[in-house]
Amino acid sequence: MPYPIVRFAPSPTGRIHIGNARTALLNFLFTKKNHGEFILRFDDTDVERSKEEYAQAIEVDLAWLGIVPDAVLRQSERFALYHAAAGKLREAGRLYPCFETAEELDRKRKRQQARGLPPVYDRAALALSSAERAKLEAGGRRPHWRFKLDHEIMRWTDLVRGESHIDCASLSDPVLLREDGTYLYTLPSVVDDVAQKVTHIIRGEDHVTNTAVQLQLFEILAGPGRLPSFGHHNLLASASGEALSKRSGALSIGGLRESGIESLAVAAAAVLTGSSVALHPVGSLEELVACLDLGELSRTVARFDPAELTALSARTLHGLSFEAVRERLEVHDIIGYKAQPFWLATRGNLTAFLDVVDWWRVVEGEISPVVEDAEFLAAARENLPGEPWDENTWTVWIGTLKKVTGRKGKALFHPLRLALTGRENGPELAALLPLIGKVKAAARLSGRAA
Repeated sequence: MPYPIVRFAPSPTGRIHIGNARTALLNFLFTKKNHGEFILRFDDTDVERSKEEYAQAIEVDLAWLGIVPDAVLRQSERFALYHAAAGKLREAGRLYPCFETAEELDRKRKRQQARGLPPVYDRAALALSSAERAKLEAGGRRPHWRFKLDHEIMRWTDLVRGESHIDCASLSDPVLLREDGTYLYTLPSVVDDVAQKVTHIIRGEDHVTNTAVQLQLFEILAGPGRLPSFGHHNLLASASGEALSKRSGALSIGGLRESGIESLAVAAAAVLTGSSVALHPVGSLEELVACLDLGELSRTVARFDPAELTALSARTLHGLSFEAVRERLEVHDIIGYKAQPFWLATRGNLTAFLDVVDWWRVVEGEISPVVEDAEFLAAARENLPGEPWDENTWTVWIGTLKKVTGRKGKALFHPLRLALTGRENGPELAALLPLIGKVKAAARLSGRAA
């Protein structure tokens, strides 16, 4: 495979969601697997709807997912290239002005449908004489500009869908420029792909029809020998089957981050949902690289269940090494010789990462113990082993208490857990006890805050 260059081209008109992250990650992991280049290209030609705050948020969201672009570009800074390309198409007779209003086009479509015909643009504008066009413009009509398609079958080998084709005779000539002179997505996308030498275009299957149009544009603007490869992956939908939308904010990456979901869980769900690989926790993006096979993606819409993501996030935390979270722990002042054994002791009980703050307070801070049986706790305190304490201290202590008190099971363990942690459930006390230490343990067994 040649050195691959891919791009992720979001429009900064809202916050990206997990469906957008699927496209970004499939592109990014593809470059990692094949030692390529990943370009972040903002499709911000819609000046009114595009916002800088959204562009910045997208970069933050991608960084949180572990995606670091090799280059960042903005289409709003590249209009000169698009004007030049439009001029080239006009000179080639492939871009022509049309004067129908939206209402007139709608009436045409309805008449075609009533006659059982496909609602394809009839190219009436091509029959206008120069005088007729001048008269329309004098009357205040401003043209939109359509790309004249060659009525041929466009074929390509899709990285996901295999051998694919579209008969361009079944398509309307697409509008490339609006009446106000602004560009639709199609032309700037191809112009930039040519300029940036993009080799692989990996995107959602909702763009399949665009491929036939863009292949013809590539042939004109880049030449037949410089066509990129295309791959159209299945889309993520909500659990109820509804399409995801940036405007609604549902399942936005920022929202998932703020709710405490692990970034690796989001990445795993975005990539593995709707693939042949079962959804499972991963410890790094490199593990997802090993799972990536575009040809194994399903052809059907993949439903995404947020409840599964919450569970996956917890399972992801449970498997993270200390080194993977060291810096995150340091942010919360969880440092020193206790930090590593503390993480290993508590990670299996976390639902969200910030739960560690509460458990660190149990170990290093002050809690109010719950006294369920004062007489038993007094006996427990009197039989605390001598220091130093280690992973065997709990076993020794419990063995002594069984002999002294005759207790076992819940009657033995439950009062100790309540007194030592103030909680009904939690990590194994065998691991927590050496971290709490004898002084705090004795105070808590006496019912004192410590």
